Amino acid sequence: MSLFIFHRSAFILTLISTVLFTGACAKPDRQGSPVNRSASITMKITSPSFAEGQPIPSKYTCDGENVSPPLSWDQVPLAAKTFTLICDDPDAPAGTWVHWVLYDLPAMNRTLPEAIEPTAQLPTGASQGRNDFRQSGYGGPCPPPGTSHRYYFKLYALDGTLGLKPGAIKADVEAAMKGHILGEGQLMGTYKRK
Repeated sequence: MSLFIFHRSAFILTLISTVLFTGACAKPDRQGSPVNRSASITMKITSPSFAEGQPIPSKYTCDGENVSPPLSWDQVPLAAKTFTLICDDPDAPAGTWVHWVLYDLPAMNRTLPEAIEPTAQLPTGASQGRNDFRQSGYGGPCPPPGTSHRYYFKLYALDGTLGLKPGAIKADVEAAMKGHILGEGQLMGTYKRK
């Protein structure tokens, strides 16, 4: 009899420990189901104007028309509601330089055409933030002469809108995205001024 009670108590303790451990490790989302936001899907982002690791045409830089390049992407998570795009240059002399911040782009979009208007609010419903040139929208590569810099176009698929006003800066956008990223991808181009 005492052996039965011992085994039954051990079973109950094991069951309670398992439930508590599982509950501590699973983070519920808004619907109450477990979600692991760190395991995001890798999306593919491309441009017809330049390939991964290749030079960005001068048209999209301060030496040319300084307009944004066309971009497209696929392999998007099914649950995505919006996209955020950040373009920056980690090789700038004063530290990472932000060239473009675009957010709350509805998930039905799979492309951005060339020469997006440099306005804080876009007809698509998306907003553009302030870049390090202190302007809304895209500001093209403009490194010091003689050095080649890398420009990362980073795309994020999110589970909702960010709730930020147009004109937000990169730091505010990144803070608002935490815990809401479902997928991400990047395209890197280079530029060197003569």
